[in-house]
Amino acid sequence: MSETYDPAAFPPLAVTVDLVLMTVASGDLAVLLQRRGEAPHKGVHALPGGFVGVAESLDDAAKRILADKAGLSDAWLEQLYSFGDPARDPRMRIVTIAYFALLPADELAAALPGRDDLMLAPIDAIPKLAFDHDAIVDHAVTRLRGKLDYSPIAFALLPQRFTLRALQDVHEAILGIQLNKPAFRRRMLDKGWIEGTGEREAGGAFRPAELFRVKS
Repeated sequence: MSETYDPAAFPPLAVTVDLVLMTVASGDLAVLLQRRGEAPHKGVHALPGGFVGVAESLDDAAKRILADKAGLSDAWLEQLYSFGDPARDPRMRIVTIAYFALLPADELAAALPGRDDLMLAPIDAIPKLAFDHDAIVDHAVTRLRGKLDYSPIAFALLPQRFTLRALQDVHEAILGIQLNKPAFRRRMLDKGWIEGTGEREAGGAFRPAELFRVKS
């Protein structure tokens, strides 16, 4: 005998995906925001996001929203955290799964032309966001800063060949502090993540800096 259940016994619940797309732009850690075009919080900025389809996986929903909202199709997305406060959305009980990506500034900037609803906002100058998106951004920043010392995540913001100065600039922008130059360079070399290319950057009034790359 098959089991039966009463749909009315289960309160309505929906799942959304929100994207924290970050970069370093003009020396600052920044995040892509979208101004909402409908209620609730119409006209207020929020993270790009959307509802997960009934037959859609979380990862597929994240990739679809990335393409629809930011025009990107090849970003590597990491599941960040789930946010499920019953009062986080006035419409109904909605649980959101936040995804995080660290992208080169030019890739995120490419999403902006012709889109007056999108903006790239420095972390220190983010407007009040809709829902609980301020908390989601804070969580993403904490995760990113925590990963810097044990993972090579910062290299996502650099070209294939880069100087140690550029690598330090990225770390300083993410951490929001200045780092000791000799100590930083020694730590990066000791980690074994990078190697010299034997090449030097072009131009400059002084001796050109050596170019490095991430080890295979």
